[in-house]
Amino acid sequence: MDRQKIPYNVTFGILSALAILMIVAGHAGYDILTVGGLFPYYSFHVPLFLFISGYFYREEEEARPLLYLKKKVKRLLLPYFVWNVVYGVIAWALRAFGGFSMGERISLKTLFVSPFLNGYQFIYNYAAWFVPVLVVIEMMNLCMRLVLKKLHLHYEWLILVGTLAVGMAVVQFAIDGRVWGLYKTPGRLLFLYPCFQMGQFYKKKLEAKDTLGNVPYLAFVIGVQVLLHLCCNGLAYSSVWCTGFANGPLIPYVTVVSGTAFWLRVARIFTPLQNPAGGFLLHLGRNTYAVMMHHVMAFMLVKMILAGIAVGTGYLADFDFVRFRADIDYYYLVKGSEAFKMVYLAAGVGLPLGLQWILGRAAECSATCWRRRKGKTI
Repeated sequence: MDRQKIPYNVTFGILSALAILMIVAGHAGYDILTVGGLFPYYSFHVPLFLFISGYFYREEEEARPLLYLKKKVKRLLLPYFVWNVVYGVIAWALRAFGGFSMGERISLKTLFVSPFLNGYQFIYNYAAWFVPVLVVIEMMNLCMRLVLKKLHLHYEWLILVGTLAVGMAVVQFAIDGRVWGLYKTPGRLLFLYPCFQMGQFYKKKLEAKDTLGNVPYLAFVIGVQVLLHLCCNGLAYSSVWCTGFANGPLIPYVTVVSGTAFWLRVARIFTPLQNPAGGFLLHLGRNTYAVMMHHVMAFMLVKMILAGIAVGTGYLADFDFVRFRADIDYYYLVKGSEAFKMVYLAAGVGLPLGLQWILGRAAECSATCWRRRKGKTI
């Protein structure tokens, strides 16, 4: 099927935009989208991206698996590795000339192996750990489906139940302290894969039946979430490190479902208000890759500006230069105001979008020049 003929899914475009806003806000410690703490980001926001990716998986890809692999490598992995080199150079320069201590040295391991182990090798692009994980999960999904088709066991219920069973086992192993070191790599893959399958299952089995009115739907989801807060010992956990599971193997997936269900309905409510051809949310939804890749560095640029103000003017005397150079999670708040986190959020979204626009225009200009030169040589 020609991708250009597939109409843009406005609801999932909005959902993607909301998801990346939660990622950026979560890394800045800004609870603006947690609905008063009812839906903690770290209880569902990374799995939400897997849900969205799973929703868009198409069975037609199974007819040409090598082409599918080629597309994923070209679209996701190749730009990741290019930016990984860039951030490796940035980390080196900041260590060598700026007195910073963050990031590992550039090596074959940090360039090509560490991205699949944890993705934190150069720190300034650590949020992009998700990209190699997504590619591997998509390859796992494709291979598993091809095998199940050969065995005549290609049933969505079976895949969902099977992957959930494995994911819950991983959570229990993590609770028992058995997911450590290199085990975290397969651990995060097996924990997150059921969330990818949830997207495919929703598309094929549930979406057509998702017709309940907004008021009873949201009342039920919010009611479930309130009960979870009352009965559990905190809902947040770490997807990348497979830690923080405080409520047994089932609850993390319950919060994935509840958080996804809530924001999916919010996105559906917003859908009629959006122009499918434009609008900020849809633009953001189309450019989540750039924001995922660059928002941590955008935070650093804000902190560098604040550091410059502190040095050059004498204001911001409580700016902590030691933490600034050693801790990526240090966020200086002017006058201690939580509202200043909006500056980080705006920069974390706006600067990557601006960079993406510049690169897009540069690519368009290069393509135009190439076509003109080609025309002259014919």
